[in-house]
Amino acid sequence: MRSDLDVYLSRAESVILTSQASENAPPLPEPPRGPLRVGVDLGTAYLVLVVLDEDGIPLAGEYQFAEVVRDGLVVDFVGATDRLRAMKRRVERRLGRELTHAASGYPPGVPQVEVRATGYVVESAGMDCPRLIDEPSAANAVLNIRDGAIVDVGGGTTGIAIIKDGQVIYTADEPTGGTHFSLVIAGALDIPFEQAEALKINPAEQPRLFPTVRPVMEKVGSIVARHVAQHPVDCLTLVGGTCAFIGMAQVVEEYTGIPTTMPTRPLFVTPLGIAMNDS
Repeated sequence: MRSDLDVYLSRAESVILTSQASENAPPLPEPPRGPLRVGVDLGTAYLVLVVLDEDGIPLAGEYQFAEVVRDGLVVDFVGATDRLRAMKRRVERRLGRELTHAASGYPPGVPQVEVRATGYVVESAGMDCPRLIDEPSAANAVLNIRDGAIVDVGGGTTGIAIIKDGQVIYTADEPTGGTHFSLVIAGALDIPFEQAEALKINPAEQPRLFPTVRPVMEKVGSIVARHVAQHPVDCLTLVGGTCAFIGMAQVVEEYTGIPTTMPTRPLFVTPLGIAMNDS
């Protein structure tokens, strides 16, 4: 993975904060000038708001755990709107600028009526939504892959996009993601789902949990292998917060037999790409 991409994602990680950290973060020394690019990612596990300058440099953002979407479908419209409106207010305070518009994204294969619901959440939170983009295409705005496949493992689904000559030629999306990791952990340890979720994202706990969640990783590998069979590719790139779990890329590579890489900070790739498409 290119070092310049890692530097870019490192900068993004330094300004895209948890809601608690965003609440207490100091404002920028002066408000940014020029147009802003804003992206909203309504994920199964995380709601992310990202702000870039006109050149695509990350300025500010916020993310929080939120179970408002399931398999790409908005299941808690009021909750999503309320959370996003509060995030917008906190990020605006940090920027010293009002956010008037934001692009958003959706998993491939989601019915158009549900895609529109994603835009309605953004609009109900007080921003125009001029663009809705499928998540794999958004991710590739950051990754700039010419040929290969992007595998976006989110909270509830795994999305696959096959790229040829820089263009997405095939997409698919199937259930299986980070939520399934948490369910398996909860069942194996006989603990509540919320506790399992906290253990899952704790790097110190991941080595002991790896044998428990490996079958779910292999399920992701089987999904990928099935979809790339019709469109052979030479490399896979993993994105999405679930991919940060230790051993994920290795298991997918072992299962598919395809070289697999992952950026050092996979959680923010798709939200950043969504924001890049806000123009």
